[in-house]
Amino acid sequence: MSVNTLSLPKRRLPLWWLALPVFLLLFALSLLIGVAELHLTQLGERDLQILLISRLPRTLALVLAGMSLAVAGLLMQMLARNRFVEPSTTGTVECAMLGLLLVTLLAPAMPVMGKMLIASVFALAGSLVFMALLRAVPLHSTVMVPLIGIMFGGVVGAVIAFIAYRLNLMQSVANWTNGDFSAILRGRYELLWIGAALAVIAYLTADRFTVAGMGRDFATNLGLNYRWVLLFGLAIVSMISAVTVVTTGVIPFLGLVVPNVVSLMMGDHLRRSLPWVAIMGAALVLACDILGRLLRYPYEIPIGTVFGVIGSAFFIYLLLRRSEGRS
Repeated sequence: MSVNTLSLPKRRLPLWWLALPVFLLLFALSLLIGVAELHLTQLGERDLQILLISRLPRTLALVLAGMSLAVAGLLMQMLARNRFVEPSTTGTVECAMLGLLLVTLLAPAMPVMGKMLIASVFALAGSLVFMALLRAVPLHSTVMVPLIGIMFGGVVGAVIAFIAYRLNLMQSVANWTNGDFSAILRGRYELLWIGAALAVIAYLTADRFTVAGMGRDFATNLGLNYRWVLLFGLAIVSMISAVTVVTTGVIPFLGLVVPNVVSLMMGDHLRRSLPWVAIMGAALVLACDILGRLLRYPYEIPIGTVFGVIGSAFFIYLLLRRSEGRS
């Protein structure tokens, strides 16, 4: 056999070699795009203030929110054992908003950290109610799971709208409902680092969530305390949701889109796929924010609106793909 007929294995470049440059490019574009002009060749005092007080905090907030929300969506899908769920389709976000609304009414002078903790408790309670509904309602199709969550969130949202309308707080609720980073400045985004820390904790305990995602009986047979792992995972999801709602508002469907895209490429192993979910979530949020800033420049379209359109279209695609697979 000649040397020319030998089939030599082809070396493929790691995906990180493509993902990291794209992420860094989006990060740099986010710093450069804005109404105020930056003179990079001669950074004066005004340019440094714009960069350090406004542009850099906003970009970091986008990255932190994208990473943590994507990880929260992946955890929720593992724990609910359904690819169609994430915090905005399970009532978790609405319950966090309800807690924040009650704090605004009863203790408006409470520090931001206290508001976040109260919102986390309400979000955790909502997540537990959602999981209880899944056990109580007979599920004939996987599509029923997000429908139950959306209906539950709709009921909680109606309660929020009623209270806010009667007490003239509709503007505050609108700010929480639609994610917007235009008001992010230095000193107003640091709470999002808590979400990043929770994402790291999720990675360190990823193997337990992977086992729990295989079902109660399987996890119990392996000696795993399924109830505590479920509660711990839901607590992470709830705190990430509350931190995001308090700081930037809701970014719908982010936790739905990113984990599904990553699972198509890498499967369902949580520890292997979680870093990819984090970096893709951050990159996608950066891209949508840049798009929202450029579509009607110098005005902005909130990122919640931009991603709501993209995420809802992807959600419909997943539903149609599931129905075609069954037919």
